[in-house]
Amino acid sequence: MADKPSLLIVDDDQLITDTLSYALGKDFDVLVSDSRSHAISLLRQIDEAPQLALVDLGLPPSPHSPDEGFALIQDLLAHSPSMKILVLSGQNDASNARHARALGAAEFVAKPCDADNLKKILLHAFQFRAAEIEGGEKSEADLLIGRSPALQKLKSQISQYSDSPFPALIEGESGSGKEVVATLLHRLSWRHGKPWFALNCAAIAPTLVEPTLFGYAKGAFTGAVQNKSGYFEDAADGTLFLDEIGELPLELQAKLLRVLENGEFQRVGETQQRFSHARVIAATNRDLRNEIRKGNFRADLYHRLSVFTIEVPPLREMEEDKLLLLEHFSKFYAEQAKLAPFSLNESAVAAWRDYSFPGNVRELRNIVIRLTTKHAGQKLSFQELEPEFDLDSASSSRSEIPSDSDNVDLVEQARRHLERERNFNLDNMLKAWEQGYVEAALRLTRGNVSQAAKMLGVNRTTLYSRMESLQKQQ
Repeated sequence: MADKPSLLIVDDDQLITDTLSYALGKDFDVLVSDSRSHAISLLRQIDEAPQLALVDLGLPPSPHSPDEGFALIQDLLAHSPSMKILVLSGQNDASNARHARALGAAEFVAKPCDADNLKKILLHAFQFRAAEIEGGEKSEADLLIGRSPALQKLKSQISQYSDSPFPALIEGESGSGKEVVATLLHRLSWRHGKPWFALNCAAIAPTLVEPTLFGYAKGAFTGAVQNKSGYFEDAADGTLFLDEIGELPLELQAKLLRVLENGEFQRVGETQQRFSHARVIAATNRDLRNEIRKGNFRADLYHRLSVFTIEVPPLREMEEDKLLLLEHFSKFYAEQAKLAPFSLNESAVAAWRDYSFPGNVRELRNIVIRLTTKHAGQKLSFQELEPEFDLDSASSSRSEIPSDSDNVDLVEQARRHLERERNFNLDNMLKAWEQGYVEAALRLTRGNVSQAAKMLGVNRTTLYSRMESLQKQQ
């Protein structure tokens, strides 16, 4: 039993979950859930996340929409970045399949699916997952592949900050490789060989965060049958990595701040002061400055964590590195599967270079896995490559907001909107657009008001005034 891969099945149709559990139970340790919220609650109650997940897109409370399934893919990867997710759905429009894969799903399988074929796909994904974990022990050169200026800057920051005793904050989009950066900060420092502990703040129930970090005394709460040390104690003078730090509950942020300021902490249920010398590295895909403005994150904790800030670049900014990553992963996965690597013709190479990869390196890697499996040894054209790209979402997002020169399009869009909307209010619409642009500019500039004002084409004092006005309207 212990040797079988663990599999989470999420579907609101009990007949389907019962059938899949029976068909796959001989080869997998199966957990079953019927909704996104229940799946996350279930994961927070178990010690280790399942290695594989099989999820439907149409989940309650909106079973006729793929949105809950899309959100679940992101939740699962935030909980366990190494999890391999397969989508098994009747909502098998090409656009849904593309978007699910862009979000990080390893594969999309349309319902109904033969059980033997599904088993084969799952075992194949498990094989590649094991290879990736084994490959995670490779050298820095193998973990950070590329020669772009953005990647060279990242490598330089890692080298510069690795030996520091001070906290570091890693910022970057989902799938960009923040955990790799944290691992290298530890590995390239004098702490290499000393303890390394990692806690995903999005993957643990809020009530368990404090005892996990600080430990607890016997009898401190139901189930505390003995004294237990926490991560800060166990890490000693090693490294503690706090992933998705933006998910840390507000009441615990003050306690984390105290440890960062003077090293002091207490086990839950104790009054004895303890001290930690661990270095804290935090990571987030949120804009913490925006979370501070919303009251969700403490400004003093942010400033303490961000003594050194490392920005992991999105793949769209890494120029020719996309091709270097293609070459690296296609060779790696072909060797693992004992298959001949695929290649791209000139039109496919140009498309690969131009694609923005909204799911970053994780999306690129999953595309390579699928192409290796389906087209081993073949030279692919753009027509064969294009189905792997989430081009529909990219084009729709670009066309939502007409530019200043698209006045005819803007008038036509406004006409259609007014025909559909009976209770239209121009003031509310203008305020919503203004707030959206202000927040977007602040996110793009990581909270730098001067740069945001320049991006919006207004004076800095004007932007401050509009920000204050928008704050009062909320």
